[in-house]
Amino acid sequence: MREFTIGKNDAGQRLDRFVAKNLPLLPPALLQKYIRLKRVKVNGRGSKRDVRLQAGDVLQLYINDEFFDKPREENLFLSIFQPRLTIVYEDENLLLADKRPGLVVHADETEKVNTLINHIQAYLYQKREWNPRQENAFAPALCNRIDRNTGGIVIAAKNAGTLRILNEKIRDHELEKSYLCVTVGRPQPAAGKIEGFLTKDEAQKLVTFHRRPVPGGKTAVTLYETLETRGELSLVRCRLLTGRTHQIRVSMAALGCPLLGDGKYGRGDVNRRYQETRQALYAYQLAFSLPTDAGMLNYLRGRTFTVEDVPFRTKYFPSR
Repeated sequence: MREFTIGKNDAGQRLDRFVAKNLPLLPPALLQKYIRLKRVKVNGRGSKRDVRLQAGDVLQLYINDEFFDKPREENLFLSIFQPRLTIVYEDENLLLADKRPGLVVHADETEKVNTLINHIQAYLYQKREWNPRQENAFAPALCNRIDRNTGGIVIAAKNAGTLRILNEKIRDHELEKSYLCVTVGRPQPAAGKIEGFLTKDEAQKLVTFHRRPVPGGKTAVTLYETLETRGELSLVRCRLLTGRTHQIRVSMAALGCPLLGDGKYGRGDVNRRYQETRQALYAYQLAFSLPTDAGMLNYLRGRTFTVEDVPFRTKYFPSR
């Protein structure tokens, strides 16, 4: 419990607005709930949210200590009252979330609060699986990333042991990630391997595909298989043998079949015709092959997880 004594400079303010100003991490909906539950008291008694505070009033706030902290990047999850997650799988060690297109996985220059990791941390905090005040250092963390406008499975580790093992297994390619995408055009051949070298312009955040080795180029190998073609669009399944930035988008464009909706490497005229502003790419399946010992995660060996729905597949390639 914390107490505030209202001074003359704060007199006249509404109760809810005063508390919101002093506890910026407390979600507005949660504040209103606490006021209704009389966890916010004025002079020892419950009060209405719109009561005007007077000089000398004593506020008693029966609110978790975490909400009194100053906002920092590592505690912004507290400001999420209702986490929005589509959970593909969860156990005591990890969580697989189906990230929706448009959501960033970590804070960037455009978004600080509404991120996948903040929603996951808020979810685990609210179900009391994790409390940052009881941890020395560890916080639930993501093991892989997906671009803002790409959807699909993202792995979150709930403990340090899981994070260490999964980072090692991802580095050693012991997890198989499969993607679905819609391409403009029919890939030729219908199935195969795209091998090349990628360079990245950091300033423009643009990747270039090269057929031959170039200075600074990173090897990129993508397996693909055409599942269906309707008109000028094809539904293609891809599997990454290397994990490079924009690898599928750039590789399919190099094959002459850019992704529908891709504003960087695609065809603007086609994207506008279909009114697509995000690349049609989804990390729809994750397989834990784990051919070598995975310690505490050995129980996942051989398991495959698949998202329930890929929106653009339903839209352009509905089941007959």
